[in-house]
Amino acid sequence: MGRFNAILSRDFRLAIRQGSESLTVVIFFVLCVIIFPLAIGPEKGLLVRIGPGIIWASILLATMLSLENIFQKDFEDGNLDLMCISDFPLELVVIAKITAHWVTTALPLIIVSPILAIFLHMPFETWLNLIFSLFLGTPVLSLIGALGSAVSLGSRKSSLLIPLLVIPLFIPVLIFGVSAADANFLGIDSQPQLVFLGGLLLGSLAICPWVISISIRHALS
Repeated sequence: MGRFNAILSRDFRLAIRQGSESLTVVIFFVLCVIIFPLAIGPEKGLLVRIGPGIIWASILLATMLSLENIFQKDFEDGNLDLMCISDFPLELVVIAKITAHWVTTALPLIIVSPILAIFLHMPFETWLNLIFSLFLGTPVLSLIGALGSAVSLGSRKSSLLIPLLVIPLFIPVLIFGVSAADANFLGIDSQPQLVFLGGLLLGSLAICPWVISISIRHALS
């Protein structure tokens, strides 16, 4: 666990030093959410109905801004080569870097989301389901996004390739995340949607680090 924590703290320190990246993601998220009421009007009933979808779609788009840098900088400066040849499992390195990405990118968006939920006139029950769905769904976005980042390593157009790779895989998370948040409005139980998101998280956690490690080794070979 010492090496795992060392990689985690290293990525945290780098994120703090380059705080503009996390701040850019948060600002982009807030602007995305604000644009919708300006475009469709301030009607309360409509905003309540589509509010969870607005927040989820905005988080999905904001997350993609930071995916390229999960492995790219370490790939360019050679740190990724050292991580691959060390006796520490590369899969644990991948999990540490994904965890750091989630904490520095997705967690600030979740923290900001209650303020935007008020802006969208979202009821407390809907907001509560939204928070649960975000805590289960956003780690899946980071895992799948890291997979896209690893697959595109070495590509000259990785910033264009990553969205094409990950957006189709993000769709189930988006659908069930919005459905869980909308459950109160629709008069249904949110538990099945949250259980499905939990299943997606466990499945992604089991599969993605292994596939990412293979992709990184292939990119470095």
